[in-house]
Amino acid sequence: MKKLLLVPAVALLSTVAVVPQANAFNLAENLCQYVAADDKKRLRSFLKSNNLKIRKVFDGVQCNGKNLLAFASERNAVATGSMMISKLPKAKVSDMLSSITSAELTAAANKRIGG
Repeated sequence: MKKLLLVPAVALLSTVAVVPQANAFNLAENLCQYVAADDKKRLRSFLKSNNLKIRKVFDGVQCNGKNLLAFASERNAVATGSMMISKLPKAKVSDMLSSITSAELTAAANKRIGG
């Protein structure tokens, strides 16, 4: 009798104990793809669905060896770059100003930092 109860209990616990783990590489890869495509809507949706904020992931994500803002500038991703500039702290935007090559994003960054 004990064996009959033990088998379903073990099977139930083994299915409940499996927890999906977030893969940081996939998160970074998706962020880079949305920035490269200049898809602000999908970027915002992705961040929201994963309970992420651009402020929290900005320092940890690099696309082609560059930070997200420099990558957006390189790809002329004005919509996503402007969104990041508006969400990042002014001090960080000021530090990143030298890595921005796009005229539109430079103007948005200067407006954000008040210069």
